[in-house]
Amino acid sequence: NGGGVTRNIAKGLTTDQVAWTLSRADVAQDGPFSDFAGMIRILTVVSGGKMALITPEKPLEATLWTPIRFDGGLPVSAQLDDGPLTDLNLMFNPTLCDGLVEVLRGPMEKIISSPAHGLRALHVLAGTPRINEIPLTIGDTAFVDDADQTLSMASADAALEIRLTYLDQTEAIKLCSAAR
Repeated sequence: NGGGVTRNIAKGLTTDQVAWTLSRADVAQDGPFSDFAGMIRILTVVSGGKMALITPEKPLEATLWTPIRFDGGLPVSAQLDDGPLTDLNLMFNPTLCDGLVEVLRGPMEKIISSPAHGLRALHVLAGTPRINEIPLTIGDTAFVDDADQTLSMASADAALEIRLTYLDQTEAIKLCSAAR
């Protein structure tokens, strides 16, 4: 929409449509959001200040590390309260999948794996969490494969856990990651 720069991280594609997208956007100025009718959007501010999301119904407040879920076709205009920011957007077709974004904070160690019919990813917010002793840095997104993986987070670490559950197991959804 001209208000910033969006970088695609990955998409889930069926044979004829987009099932979901994961992207990071630098929001530099106030303005309308792009219309993603037919999709659900979960937006999380990952760095910078907060923004008011002005909608016809009621304003929503997007604050740091707090996921907000809303209809992707809802007319939304952003008002930046504290200057430019970066957000992470998970958008998905609710007829094909359901999505959830949660904040994980260290210290913790747990076994994570991909769901039987879906996808799990981690997007690093702070520190250097490790998956199977492989360090990740701020802004990294790691997709968890089917095997059990050990997630280790120190007290200064934080990440978004992104989970997608595919509703129709007869419809293959192909993961397509974006090049850096």
